[in-house]
Amino acid sequence: MIEASASPRGTLYIVSAPSGAGKTSLVAALLKELEDVVLSVSHTTRKPRPGEVDGTHYHFVSAERFLDMIEAGELLEHAKVFDNFYGTSQAAIRARMDAGLDVILEIDWQGARQVRKAIPECQSVFILPPSRTELERRLRGRGQDGETVIQRRLRDAESDSAHYDEYDFTVVNEDFDRAVADLASIFRANRLRTPEQQIRNQRMIATLLAGTPAPA
Repeated sequence: MIEASASPRGTLYIVSAPSGAGKTSLVAALLKELEDVVLSVSHTTRKPRPGEVDGTHYHFVSAERFLDMIEAGELLEHAKVFDNFYGTSQAAIRARMDAGLDVILEIDWQGARQVRKAIPECQSVFILPPSRTELERRLRGRGQDGETVIQRRLRDAESDSAHYDEYDFTVVNEDFDRAVADLASIFRANRLRTPEQQIRNQRMIATLLAGTPAPA
């Protein structure tokens, strides 16, 4: 018996970018535009910052709990950044994908390599700024960092951007609205793949082909 409707398994998307490229703003805009897309919430051992909510911004856990998760193989990827651990729950990601949701994982290129090994079918997107000059302008425009930090971020951005060709897609964030549209087109195109359409439109396809003669 054919189901009236069904949802295919969701896709895991890795989205990476150098600091200042606009990744966080682009993903936030994408989440407002597309249904059935969620942002993965990472685990971290750092303390919550003012305004951060446990379970919304991060899952805040102790170092002991985090190390236990690593030992138990519960993390899809993990890294240590400035004396704090960050990682992604494998069970949480797979549960949301099984529910038919596309999941966005915002991580760096090193974490992306770990995820690709665990889930080879994932899709990956790298966000690039239009130029080094524009990236520096954006970093300075934040008004949050001193000159030493800005120069370090620029060096890190150059190093991170060198790995853009490891990704399936590249989006250049020169015009914000255009970049959001480009990012959304990747998600929409993947949902139009024939195997997904066969699941999403089972009844329509079955009805359409009901009178098709069997091949000789």
